[in-house]
Amino acid sequence: MEKKFLTIPYEEYTSIEELDKKDRSLMTAAIDALKGSYAPYSHYNVGAAVRLADGTVVKGANQENAAFPSGLCAERTALFAAGAQHPGVGVVSLAVVCSQNGRLMPNPGSPCGACRQVMAQYEREAGVPMRILLGSGGPVLAFDGVESLMPLVFSDL
Repeated sequence: MEKKFLTIPYEEYTSIEELDKKDRSLMTAAIDALKGSYAPYSHYNVGAAVRLADGTVVKGANQENAAFPSGLCAERTALFAAGAQHPGVGVVSLAVVCSQNGRLMPNPGSPCGACRQVMAQYEREAGVPMRILLGSGGPVLAFDGVESLMPLVFSDL
């Protein structure tokens, strides 16, 4: 037996302001998407924005439901809306922000396993690594490719 390790490469920015214009605009769109969050139970709001290969930005927000787990995460609402409204156009980047009780969280949130799997599917269909930005009111973490967040992703190939 040999013990092995996985390494996860990522960039850390001190704030949204440190990002380049393109990434900053996607994070700003994710913050704007928080307005569509429906989280009356957890009061934990999540906004997401995806940029498509043609430059289109599609937003999504988490949607809770009294019949848990019938709700849906912000990442999947954005990805599914992009897929439904812009079929065949690849997703090149995704930004996620979180707030609670109306205030941006000081640290980045992280997509759940189901969202990571969906992200992997969209990345595979686009044929290019998806840039993933996780931030809120403090540092922003940037990952180049879903494998950085989920290295042993399920694949039907």
